[in-house]
Amino acid sequence: MRKIAILLMPLLLAACVDDSASYYADGPVGNHALTIHRAQKHFWSSESKVELIMQRLPDCLRRIELTEMPADEVEIELLSGGNNVWTLRAGQETWQVETQTCTQYADVKGDGGELMGVFRPDGDKFVYEAAVIETVPADTK
Repeated sequence: MRKIAILLMPLLLAACVDDSASYYADGPVGNHALTIHRAQKHFWSSESKVELIMQRLPDCLRRIELTEMPADEVEIELLSGGNNVWTLRAGQETWQVETQTCTQYADVKGDGGELMGVFRPDGDKFVYEAAVIETVPADTK
């Protein structure tokens, strides 16, 4: 029986999701990042726990549990309100954090700010995809 369990263990673990994607506020080698982590507790469950890990070293490092949702439907928009205030939005749910003092606000204030990008599944991995900013040419009259 033990041999069967050992042989089946890789199959059971293969279906689980446990990955993350990061946005680096001060470039790829900086110390200021927002990371979304998604993890399934059990291979038979479609739900995954979604967490935010915010860091602005050496002053801020904090993990915040956001929600649970199906692993393949984790799509979270990241908005910047300036002054290290960030808003995360997934459907009707929103969260607002501030990385200056490592705080999560009880209520979301304002519209969230400028869209920076989206955390989402891409095939078998989880990625951060930066928003495309289009510039509108000035009228030349």
